[in-house]
Amino acid sequence: MYGMVNKAIEEMITSRYGERTWETIKALAGVDVDVFISNEAYPDAITYELVRAASEHLGLASEAILEAFGMHWVLHTALEGYGVLLDAGGATLPEFLCSLPTFHTRVALIFPNLTPPVFKVTELQRDSLHLHYVSRRQGLAPFVVGILKGLGIRFRTEVVVSVVQCREQGAEHEEFLVTWNANANESSGS
Repeated sequence: MYGMVNKAIEEMITSRYGERTWETIKALAGVDVDVFISNEAYPDAITYELVRAASEHLGLASEAILEAFGMHWVLHTALEGYGVLLDAGGATLPEFLCSLPTFHTRVALIFPNLTPPVFKVTELQRDSLHLHYVSRRQGLAPFVVGILKGLGIRFRTEVVVSVVQCREQGAEHEEFLVTWNANANESSGS
């Protein structure tokens, strides 16, 4: 993964728990990198170890860490790193989710060695859609849930995310049911 992912984990941990906690988590993870370079590639194992160590040290399930990180990613990291691309993705949550394939194509122009996940929207309704997530990386479904909840905050749309299927239960890829109150969007002018 690119260093910006590990750097974002560091920012999330230090903003919530302080620098000392981050240093403890790095030590537990066996990570001796002083500074993560955003556009440099690092082994995926580093990211997974940081999440495992954070879970152990903070006494939180790794799923909770990943979900919080997904929200942090949308509301802080992505906004700061490529906010213009986020803005170009659509004016509403469903528009943005439908444009995710294009979004990742544009991000790949910035990070040429990026292996982005594939997102596909199906069963688009006035107040729901199914989001399919295909990635070579295992165990990141809670991160996607956090991203979806963060996008809900970004678009001022209360969302409910349910896992329809996941690889841990034998599916080929993750599928999420994303629902929102379409009437609330219309009344708020979103």
